[in-house]
Amino acid sequence: MFKKAVDVKALQRLSGADKKKLRRTAKERFPQASDADVDALLPPKADIMVSKYPNRVHVYSIEGGFPMLFDIDGRGSEIYPTVYALWVVPELLPSFLLKGGEVSRYVLGGADLMFPGIFIPQEGLPNFAEGEPYSVRVPGNPAPIAVGATTMTSAQAMKAGLRGKALRILHHYRDCLWDAVEARYVPNAGFLEDVVFGDPALSQPPADELSDVIEENVEEKTELLSVGGQMAEAVEELTAGVSNVLKVSESAIEEDKSKDEKEEHVMTIEEIDALLDKCLLQALHTSVKDKDLPMPGSILWSHHVLPNRPSGTTLDIKKSSHKKLSKWLQSKASAGLISAKEDKHKKEIMLLGINRGHPDYTSFRPEKRPKEPTEQRDTNNPSPSNATHAGKSQLEVVEIYKPTAHVNPIFISLGADTSRYYSASEASDVVFSYVEKENLVKPTDKSKVVLDAILCDALYKGAIKKGGAYPAEIHKRDIGQTFLGRMQIHHHVARGSDSVLRKGTIKSIQIMTERRQGNKKVTRVSGLESFLLDADSLASELQKKFACSTTIAELPGKKGHEVLVQGGVIDDLARHLVEHYGIPKRYIEVLDKTKK
Repeated sequence: MFKKAVDVKALQRLSGADKKKLRRTAKERFPQASDADVDALLPPKADIMVSKYPNRVHVYSIEGGFPMLFDIDGRGSEIYPTVYALWVVPELLPSFLLKGGEVSRYVLGGADLMFPGIFIPQEGLPNFAEGEPYSVRVPGNPAPIAVGATTMTSAQAMKAGLRGKALRILHHYRDCLWDAVEARYVPNAGFLEDVVFGDPALSQPPADELSDVIEENVEEKTELLSVGGQMAEAVEELTAGVSNVLKVSESAIEEDKSKDEKEEHVMTIEEIDALLDKCLLQALHTSVKDKDLPMPGSILWSHHVLPNRPSGTTLDIKKSSHKKLSKWLQSKASAGLISAKEDKHKKEIMLLGINRGHPDYTSFRPEKRPKEPTEQRDTNNPSPSNATHAGKSQLEVVEIYKPTAHVNPIFISLGADTSRYYSASEASDVVFSYVEKENLVKPTDKSKVVLDAILCDALYKGAIKKGGAYPAEIHKRDIGQTFLGRMQIHHHVARGSDSVLRKGTIKSIQIMTERRQGNKKVTRVSGLESFLLDADSLASELQKKFACSTTIAELPGKKGHEVLVQGGVIDDLARHLVEHYGIPKRYIEVLDKTKK
């Protein structure tokens, strides 16, 4: 829910009556909370601010403090605590305990919680209903890491053999809601950048507990003296016992010191920058494929850069000289290693292409690393290359480009084939090869390219209004995207043995819910042909999945078919297409006309 940053539509201070209503709602929603717990979350004398988002989510925060509650539909019926609230009152919600800290990596990566990742006690799971709010914790750490809603009842979970999805994660540590706070913090040292382990402070007994152990030994031996009367032997035993306790504590302290000494080294900004570049090059060599482009910067970071960091190291972009992911990627684009551009609609940096002929790329030797275990997969963001489920054929969607008359002279000068199709990175390689061949890099500014007659015509001929001046140079970060814009875009879609090559950009699947006569809701799905989906098969499958009637209608103008599903299942249907058919979320458009 908070995977991407969204601008706040409205921000206002709650009135006294609204504050009281919110407190009553919180008390009803969280029956385990005492009045003191509610006061800790929503102090009676503090001003409470509500941030309203375009997707109807409301976030309630203490003015000048932290967000404490969020309402997923803005109606007050589905209010959940933030991780900041759970760190103040850890027992506010019942919780699922993970099998180990390593499982938290998947939750923090955006995946929902699956039953195989949960520790099941001997007495079994507690009773819970579907849609009940639950938090998630790791062993040895009292601070929850995420909050969500159960997807089934405990009886249904047992009937399913404790398989499948247990919790739909709504908010977690390090998502955009946590990150939106200027004074964000972590509750203990077990919270790392992309994984959470047990709190190290709880691994050894505190000093006061140690003194209690010694006192208990002293009292016990004193009683033995009074009863047995064997003074010398008891004193000797007492001394040995206390000495052993002290030796154990000293050895534990020494171990802690040695651990601290190992962790004392703090990386400099230069070392962090170098590590960032190394992880990026490792990712570009090993995991980032041309067919996955264009790729959002957040996916590049979480699915490729972070997994390729050396074992035992952490990577924080905010501690680098760049401070932000977008600035770092733009610097790599300026150097010519990649082509990247900010998507103004999504407000996110996009990786468009890779210059695999760049000196930094060709001189880098990737390390061979063992494959990490994949207990759980992020079903919210499946990549086209690995999206399969329940026997569904693998889907591949690739955007490719064909040279046009505008850019043909560039390809001909390099001896490249003008009749074939090129990926975005291959096309970028062509234009950069031409720049290198003609030595067009500006001597006084290596980030810019001087335009000769051929390159200028390829990029701008016909695009400049009559009487307008043609540019004399172009920035390296813009040349790749400008060159692609002068080529004819096509898209290739393959599913199993079926494949199709179509001209133009791929059309998205449209899912729309609307009201019809009798105030009944119906959900319409169209654009299935773009991804080689059969309307008849999908209608039959959705009829069984949602236990409702489905029909098929032919779209006017021979534009294919649409499936009509009775009921407002817009979100569940979109999720089904992502999880079961591997449709990338960026190719699914949803519109709910029933909301005013």
